Parts: sequence; structure tokens; C-alpha cells
Amino acid sequence: VQLQASGGGLVQAGGSLRLSCVLSGSIFSIDGMGWGRQAPGKQRELVASITRSGSTNYADSVKGRFTISRDNTRTTVYLQMNSLKPEDTAVYYCYVVIYGENYWGRGTLVTVSS
Repeated sequence: VQLQASGGGLVQAGGSLRLSCVLSGSIFSIDGMGWGRQAPGKQRELVASITRSGSTNYADSVKGRFTISRDNTRTTVYLQMNSLKPEDTAVYYCYVVIYGENYWGRGTLVTVSS
């Protein structure tokens, strides 16, 4: 499975961005998808996830502001980010879960200016 994330950029605090991640390859064994992020000097953290059945989960820091979704073919996963804060600045990565393991793609940089 290959993952290609896009949609990052520079935005002012309070603004919005929508990230996309396109999956290619064998998707039959995917149990779930999600997004994580890594800010400078910090460990990577999970931000949002969506299971095969469509259940979603969010980190407390983004609840009510971020929304994860996917298209009907389950080959694209999105992260709608609203009310962005400077502390949301990070490289955002998408991942898929296959047999309990997370496989990460390349990231896209999100910079939120104050």
C-alpha cells in the first residue's frame, strides 16, 4: 500500500485546511485509516482515525475542530481542519492499519501563523 498526502500549507490562526491522502495498492486488508502529526521537537501523535465500519476517534486536542472522513471507495481519506491554532503546526501524516500494524505515508506540512 502506498500513501500520498497533500493539502498542507500556511494558514492564519482561525483558518481552515483540508488534507487528503490517496491510497494505492491492495486495500482489501485495511482495517482502518487515520492521521497523525509531528511537531518540531515532539513525538508523533495520533490525531484522528476511522475504522473499516466508519467509527471515528479524535485526540482531545482536536475534538470539535477536526473531522476525518473518507470517500465511498475507501481509497481517499480526508482531514478537515477548522479553527486552526499555532499549536497545530506540524507535519501531518496519514496511515493505514493492516493486521494491527500502522503503515505511514509521507507527510504534508501545516503551518499556522498567529
